Amino acid sequence: MSNNQNAPLSTIDAIEQRRSVKHYDPAHKMSEAEIQKLISLTALAPTSFNIQPNRFVVVTDPAMKAEVRKLSYDQPQVSEASALFIIAGNTKAFENPARYWPGVPEEALKGIVGSITGAYEGQLQRQHDEAILSGGLGGATLMLAAKAMGYDTCPMKGFDFPAMAKFIKLPKDYVIVMMVAVGKKAEEPHERIGTLPVSEILFRNHF
Repeated sequence: MSNNQNAPLSTIDAIEQRRSVKHYDPAHKMSEAEIQKLISLTALAPTSFNIQPNRFVVVTDPAMKAEVRKLSYDQPQVSEASALFIIAGNTKAFENPARYWPGVPEEALKGIVGSITGAYEGQLQRQHDEAILSGGLGGATLMLAAKAMGYDTCPMKGFDFPAMAKFIKLPKDYVIVMMVAVGKKAEEPHERIGTLPVSEILFRNHF
């Protein structure tokens, strides 16, 4: 790792150092440039057929964070963090798929559009699952990007999903995937409990 504390972490360092932090410096504010950078990096997360269903609602206003905290069982990281990112997925992102493939030759584009339409049209469970899967990949990317930028995070599903959907005015055909708190940690997280050994989680070709 670089000796320059302001230098971005390597991918490996970000993975190894990422922790779920519960307490943040409530006085710290993320700049708009930092928020834009974080989401521009998160947008690079992979999505099936490049349909990019992820959408991000960022909450930075203290009064609004206090309201979100009420919906999150009074967890302190919600109001202390610099920003909350609520990740939602557009289950109808597969519609009008040509927009995701600019510059592709017409004949190839027809094949891509046909594949996308065939995969998702009328497949409500697949549409929902794709939004959740993409949101998970986006959430992981957001947390690692934030860590590389010098921020800590806490992924969250401990909140009232229906009430949160109402709070953020979630459009029809969207689902909330998770929320991620981002900020400057105010205290060190607990020591890692430990992960299962590779020998227990890695299998060769089959279980």
